Amino acid sequence: MAELEELKEFLGAPTPRQLSADDWTAVESYIGSPLPSDFKAFMDAYGTGVIAEELVIFHPHGSSPLLDRMVRIHESFTESRERRPDDFPHPFHPEAGGLISWGYDYGGDEHFFLPCDPDPDQWKIVTMAHEEGCEVFDGPFTDFILAFVERLEFMDEDGNIGPAVPSFEAF
Repeated sequence: MAELEELKEFLGAPTPRQLSADDWTAVESYIGSPLPSDFKAFMDAYGTGVIAEELVIFHPHGSSPLLDRMVRIHESFTESRERRPDDFPHPFHPEAGGLISWGYDYGGDEHFFLPCDPDPDQWKIVTMAHEEGCEVFDGPFTDFILAFVERLEFMDEDGNIGPAVPSFEAF
């Protein structure tokens, strides 16, 4: 399991942030559970932003608050699931066991927590791959981030394809 310190080495040190003890209160009240501790620690360190110019993540008190996005995504995906149930194998929060939104990538994929265990630190990650179905990552958020960035490839100005540069840009 990757630790926050390993991610800081990989992505670069975060900019110091002002934190509040109640940053997560409204979000966790909405979902009825604490969120995974490594997710909260990462988000508290880095805040809302984009990882490796591809993966967008949201903090409760960022420029795009996590709770607002969660509610909007859960409603939208629930409506889509009602119309096309075969395309959505998992329910969405607030349905029992429903997926919990936390981010998206510029490829059109949405990323969720799958609350499959009473201990949030045991939850899995589900990616609703754009027009390709679901992928389940059996590991914590920090491991998912490392795996996500390590499999990314980008084309440079000369047309050469190579690995993504690990980075974090706050917004």
